[in-house]
Amino acid sequence: MLAEKLKKFQIILASGSPRRQLFFKELGVDFVVQLIPVEEIYPNHLKGLEIANYIAQLKASVYTNIRPKDILITSDTIVWHQDKALGKPTSSKDAFAMLQSLSGSAHQVITSVCFTTTNQQITLADTTKVWFKKLTDEEINYYIEKYNPLDKAGAYGIQEWIGSIGITKIKGSYNTVMGLPTHLVYKTLMKFASQ
Repeated sequence: MLAEKLKKFQIILASGSPRRQLFFKELGVDFVVQLIPVEEIYPNHLKGLEIANYIAQLKASVYTNIRPKDILITSDTIVWHQDKALGKPTSSKDAFAMLQSLSGSAHQVITSVCFTTTNQQITLADTTKVWFKKLTDEEINYYIEKYNPLDKAGAYGIQEWIGSIGITKIKGSYNTVMGLPTHLVYKTLMKFASQ
């Protein structure tokens, strides 16, 4: 349904994430993947939602050849915990420290999505609260060893083993934690389709 309505546009997904690509397939949207790497550095004064929005927009800023019928989609997910952003871990040791800090407490997962065309930019974000049980060192080590979560914000994927055994409650969208607030993406693309 949505793909039919968006036929006049070229959707460019600027993400190497298999999860995000799968979400777009499930939404029934035709898209192409184009990746231009960017160093994800943000000003120190930014907090939570501001960080995710800033990086999503930063990822869009390197695309200088957008054509009139293109919709460029960039996004970023952060884990916000104890007034600090947890991005992707740099090592197994870093992943262990992150998961240990999340253990037995609640944190927020914020995903921002930026839609860029030749004449406008729309940035939206969604926040989901996630609660972890108290994880043992053995559970954390097992997960890191078996699933190697170095490509995931906060060092975990909710859809993986640690999500099944460790997450006791979530408040908000499950898909937002996985990396894309699909309900908001769908709603925004429907607005583009009606233009």
